[in-house]
Amino acid sequence: MTIAFQLAVFALIVTSSILLISVPLVFASPEGWLGTKNIVFSGTSLWIGLVFLIGILNSLIS
Repeated sequence: MTIAFQLAVFALIVTSSILLISVPLVFASPEGWLGTKNIVFSGTSLWIGLVFLIGILNSLIS
């Protein structure tokens, strides 16, 4: 269970880093928001899901 928790935290860190770089690039791109909003929404949904997963795993570990 601890390994799953650590992998979820690592995935959250990687997803956060990717979103930190990609969201400003989306808004700065010539296509703008309309062309790439599905990618941003998918990344944000993944991030929110990982936050809830980490919360559940944390309650099971402690």
